[in-house]
Amino acid sequence: MPLYEHVFLARQDLSQAQVDALAATATEIVEQGNGKVVKTETWGLRSLAYKIQKNRKAHFVLLDIDAPAGVVAELERQTAINEDVIRFMTVRVDAHEAGPSVMMRKNDRERTRRREREGE
Repeated sequence: MPLYEHVFLARQDLSQAQVDALAATATEIVEQGNGKVVKTETWGLRSLAYKIQKNRKAHFVLLDIDAPAGVVAELERQTAINEDVIRFMTVRVDAHEAGPSVMMRKNDRERTRRREREGE
């Protein structure tokens, strides 16, 4: 089956539990179509480069998906309908990244640097 990365941005005023529920809903859609979500990463509340629908920040979520194209089309359709999702993008990839994504590694580096500065 083809491999995909699906990233969506949820409104800033949602709680983390609501964002997790959105990710769970996306996982259910994929699994109903005989696909599977290999990995789910929540990148947290991050600032946007520009306002999107009056939002300056958004919750970022990444899903690594192994599913047929029809399932991904249904996932995109359902995501587009959802008012809590302000942007989404799905990209077909040759292989999923092993371990944490680049965004998660970046967050770890930033935390380490902050700790080092505070310790000095």
